[in-house]
Amino acid sequence: MSIQIYNTLRRGKQPLTPLVEGKIGMYVCGMTVYDYCHLGHARVLVAFDVITRFLRAKGYDVNYVRNITDIDDKILRRADENGEAFDALTARFIEAMNEDADRLGIIPPNREPRATSHIGDIIKMVETLIEKGFAYLADNGDVYYRVSRFANYGALSGKKTDELLAGARIAVDEAKEDPRDFALWKAAAPDEVHWQSPWGPGRPGWHIECSAMSTCCLGESFDIHGGGPDLVFPHHENEIAQSEAATGKTYAGAWMHAGAVRVDNEKMSKSLGNFFTIREILEKYPAEVVRYFLIASHYRSAINYSEDNLRIAQQNLERFYHSLKGLDVEVLEYAALPANDEFVARFDAAMSDDFNVPEALACLFDLTRKINQSRAAGDQVAARAQASLLKSLGGLLGILQSSAEAFLQGGAADAIAAEDIEALIAERAAAKKAKAFGRADEIRQQLLDQGVVLEDSREGTTWRRESAANQ
Repeated sequence: MSIQIYNTLRRGKQPLTPLVEGKIGMYVCGMTVYDYCHLGHARVLVAFDVITRFLRAKGYDVNYVRNITDIDDKILRRADENGEAFDALTARFIEAMNEDADRLGIIPPNREPRATSHIGDIIKMVETLIEKGFAYLADNGDVYYRVSRFANYGALSGKKTDELLAGARIAVDEAKEDPRDFALWKAAAPDEVHWQSPWGPGRPGWHIECSAMSTCCLGESFDIHGGGPDLVFPHHENEIAQSEAATGKTYAGAWMHAGAVRVDNEKMSKSLGNFFTIREILEKYPAEVVRYFLIASHYRSAINYSEDNLRIAQQNLERFYHSLKGLDVEVLEYAALPANDEFVARFDAAMSDDFNVPEALACLFDLTRKINQSRAAGDQVAARAQASLLKSLGGLLGILQSSAEAFLQGGAADAIAAEDIEALIAERAAAKKAKAFGRADEIRQQLLDQGVVLEDSREGTTWRRESAANQ
């Protein structure tokens, strides 16, 4: 089945047709590293992680590039506030970003270029734009892009010239020819962080960084460019203008954007006091629960962060893991799964339709019911085969890779420890053997009060944490 992807530029779906058969070049705008990553960053990280996983499972050789902006006015301001070198600040937050991504199960990109490592490439692209008349050196020492020269400016965002002029502002220290023009190179005083250039000491503008890095890593044209919803304008609009003016070629075959994150149905922002970093959320919920919450809505749709939605995510994962509990299963490569299987076919159809994860999850819930039916009928062979399918398909979404016991017995940092639970279970077993049933009941209730559910069977007593949604 051919893969259809939504192209923001065309405002519709189109077949995925790589420039080179079997290979996909994908560039995703990454983080500006001056603070900890927030929930909006997590949305983009997880969305393109799922996309990459599925494309690779389908046999594509994906060259995934995700940049790091490590020089920026925000970075310099924060470093100055902290009284530290800007590169010490960025190194600290790059390490934190990688820790957060690892906990969320994000596969590292093939390449992770940093702006400061591509200053020469940035200068070269700016020189080309000046030579072609698409850029100019202003009286204040800045180099600006001449928007009026690029005929298709506004095509990605749908913004018209009048709208852009109405929203444009010129600061007192700027010397633009046109309010819409934007900085490619910013002049700097000798005591400021800077690099030498043909126009004097300075540093790159934000937009030109990605044009230079993507071109260096993937070539003048590549297949997919992605990022968050706030980047459509001006960042991605400006990338197109810079890159296509410099090369004369189509920059990206498709533009993909993840949806926005809202908090209790309001826009997430520090000013509203509803701004959450990834690590703050991971202090309250297991990483797989957070990941499930982020993929449960279509990647293009807005998602609403709330305690209720996190609890629902945990409940849904518990449903999956309960069906897997006690079954010895094998995780298979996607290509090894039976293509004529009903669930494989449904999952493939959903994911091939612009990576429709909600539809794919609906398929997995039906598969879970099938597993439970097989177990109830005593057909362990069928249950194991179906469970293997569930874990294999779940792996393409980056979920269900823990053991059922590990997930169901996992708890918050302040929860009763597993060894203490096992000790109480042993004490309860001894009490029952001594016919001290009152004490046995007390232990069951004691554990239940601490969110631990005991389950007795012929094989003995097992336990799990009670769902946060039911506590």
